[in-house]
Amino acid sequence: MFTFRRPKVRLEVPRLKPRGEALQLPRVNLAELTPALLPYLGQAAYIQLSLFESLSRIVTQAPTVAHKESLGPAAGQALDKHERLVAEIRRHVSDPAVIMQPFAAAIDDYREVVAGANWYEALTSLYVSAGILDDFFIHLAAGLENGSGPRMVQILDAESGRQAIATIVAEGIANDPKLGSHLAMWGRRVVGDTLLVARSAIHHTDNRNSDEQRIEPVFTEVIAAHTRRMDGLGLTA
Repeated sequence: MFTFRRPKVRLEVPRLKPRGEALQLPRVNLAELTPALLPYLGQAAYIQLSLFESLSRIVTQAPTVAHKESLGPAAGQALDKHERLVAEIRRHVSDPAVIMQPFAAAIDDYREVVAGANWYEALTSLYVSAGILDDFFIHLAAGLENGSGPRMVQILDAESGRQAIATIVAEGIANDPKLGSHLAMWGRRVVGDTLLVARSAIHHTDNRNSDEQRIEPVFTEVIAAHTRRMDGLGLTA
């Protein structure tokens, strides 16, 4: 059973350099740190299923029909990613649930931790977690065996519905300026828990210090992309 344990040291979230400055994609060899294909697929597929479940709940709780209509496609897109990843699992085994099961409890626990106390917190959690986890698993795909990485990138880089979430959150902040500072603080909390999920996907070698040094540029790039997304909402990451 997989569990996420908080590290003894505080997770430092890298900040962007001057805004607008392009960051180079880190050239990091992740081959030794990428898990085997089936564990990668199992965790990635269950994450997308979890995002679909959370988005479905958010749609159900939406305050207006217009919000429901805007967010409905986002739930469908998460489900589509899940189904495409499950199809990849079926290339190798007949029962995808067996491959996803080891990750279910920990990811379900994570979903509850970042569920949020209200609708806007829940939206922000989805925006943060979907962005970070999609980005990280795209990076990790570079080290997958049998040349399957490009297919995984194509699946995970597909439309996610984050723009619909961003539009609704931005409208809420425009109507209530105090909401912005609250959601910025909530988003920073979600980042820490989401990075623990990402780190749990890494296959550690016998030299953990070396592993951390090699993976750190990837986390820097993932957080930089997250910061740009939050910037677009007018929130401080």
